[in-house]
Amino acid sequence: MYSNISALNEMVKEKLTLVENVKTEIHKVIIGQDYMIERLLIGLFTNGHILLEGVPGLAKTLTIKTLADICDLSFQRIQFTPDMLPADLIGTMIYNQKEVSFEVKKGPIFANLILADEINRAPSKVQSALLEAMQEKQVTIGENTFKLPSPFLVLATQNPIEQEGTYPLPEAQVDRFMLKVIVSYPSKEEEKAILEKHGKIATDIKLQKILTPELIFEIRNVIDQIYIDDKVKDYIVDIVNATRYPEEYNLKELKNYIEFGASPRATINLILGAKAMAFLKGRGFATPQDVKDIGKDVLRHRIILSYEAEAEDLTSDDIINQLFDEIEVP
Repeated sequence: MYSNISALNEMVKEKLTLVENVKTEIHKVIIGQDYMIERLLIGLFTNGHILLEGVPGLAKTLTIKTLADICDLSFQRIQFTPDMLPADLIGTMIYNQKEVSFEVKKGPIFANLILADEINRAPSKVQSALLEAMQEKQVTIGENTFKLPSPFLVLATQNPIEQEGTYPLPEAQVDRFMLKVIVSYPSKEEEKAILEKHGKIATDIKLQKILTPELIFEIRNVIDQIYIDDKVKDYIVDIVNATRYPEEYNLKELKNYIEFGASPRATINLILGAKAMAFLKGRGFATPQDVKDIGKDVLRHRIILSYEAEAEDLTSDDIINQLFDEIEVP
């Protein structure tokens, strides 16, 4: 086993050089936001959709577009609005008078990276059309089903402030996001650096293409091979199980705060996220700390709080912190 891990460490270090180059290129445009960038890379390397929540102006859109450029991936930004129709997203059948027949006009969903901007502003019909794309990596237009390009990732944004004219995302859709990432304000030093770099009208920043779809698949293959001990797997299962049955883990007080616990997708995404986190740290094996580092992003949108928790101003992050504090680490 140790010889395998040693060889795997070498593979990880080799691919990690590319990833560090990607980060360097991104930081030519984006100041700070290391947390968000790291999570976007985890989503890219584990084939997981990401929900970004933050106030406007925090470079969410710019970061995603920059990542697409550096990775040589096709990119589409779709602005979700209350009057949007499924056809605006996936495409529709149009009548060709010359051929006297209907033909398919594909929508903007046919790209590698989809930025679903303000995703919670679209009605339920649009959300259901997006659901098939996210889960099945395909869309149905008329009687035809079309595969989406690979890799395919939905990176959605939500504004936590303004809720007028929004539609709460269905739980089935929220669960299909691997991570929910809270994007925070930059520090004072970072904001001054932003001012220096972007506080002018003309900016001409040339980016190098570091990754290709083929290299992304190679990195995914390396992450798949990262070793994770059975004790760490048991730790992951215990964490997810504790969100459903807290009383079995001496967390009786949490039972009143959790309406519904995390789904099995949380278990799958925790192990994938831990492996990707280990990869980004240059290791061929995952540790319980890797699970903790990615845990909040995987679990915060999968734990449904009770009215009692909301009345006491508790958040899902508070619940997750208590779980990680109380559950024994192997």
